[in-house]
Amino acid sequence: MSEGWLDAIRWDDKGLVPAIAQERGTGKVLMMAWMNREALKLTRETGHAVYWSRSRQKLWHKGEESGHQQMVKAIRTDCDADVILLEVEQKGGIACHTGRHSCFFQLLQGDRWTSVEPVLKDPGEIYE
Repeated sequence: MSEGWLDAIRWDDKGLVPAIAQERGTGKVLMMAWMNREALKLTRETGHAVYWSRSRQKLWHKGEESGHQQMVKAIRTDCDADVILLEVEQKGGIACHTGRHSCFFQLLQGDRWTSVEPVLKDPGEIYE
């Protein structure tokens, strides 16, 4: 199978591209992570979101520890081919390691960041 679709991506100087996970049905942005070529290829092949952990320098299969997998329903790119958008079904309803539905739970109110989404499950229970 040709990998021309991977060659079309504008990878940064580290071979990465930002990837946004958006919940199918609601359109809610759940999280942002990074993908390298292998992560994007595996995501397409398996139908499960796979990312690149910059801090651990390894592939990260979303939900490998928490069980909160992301089932990928569609893979899109923006007009410049330098951002990936994954339309996902979020298993367990939790995308964030803090136990929230979305990683984007901080809202700027005046000059303060305020948490506006509840913790659905204590992270200590998720990552035992």
